[in-house]
Amino acid sequence: MAEFQNPTDPEIKTLLETTKTIALVGASPKPERPSNRVMKFLLDQGYRVIPVNPGQAGGTIHGQTVVAKLADIADPVDMVDIFRNSEDAAGVVDDAIAIGAKSVWMQLGVINPEAFAKAKANGMTAVMDRCPAIELPRLA
Repeated sequence: MAEFQNPTDPEIKTLLETTKTIALVGASPKPERPSNRVMKFLLDQGYRVIPVNPGQAGGTIHGQTVVAKLADIADPVDMVDIFRNSEDAAGVVDDAIAIGAKSVWMQLGVINPEAFAKAKANGMTAVMDRCPAIELPRLA
């Protein structure tokens, strides 16, 4: 298993301050789902959040149009926030690299050291097993 080390608190703070557009992979329209709550929180913090979910494509979540896949996003993406299982994170990282995202953020419980290492090897900032909705207030 590949080793990983999350960025330091100051690095995470800088990442969150410089990120403007977030693609949220695994976005759910269900209010009880963590991805739904985190998306709302990020929108409330002023981020542009693009929900990604093939089963919901064309619909809206919190007023934002859902796309099927990262490749469907026309604008540059700063961060890809991954709400998928750990195994699926690798494919999402591949897609994030393909669209030129600056960072990938694997949510709490999403642990894939190989995907983390691949993101870093491709010049991206990578965060694993953390949640921006927790880190933002903690580092404010």
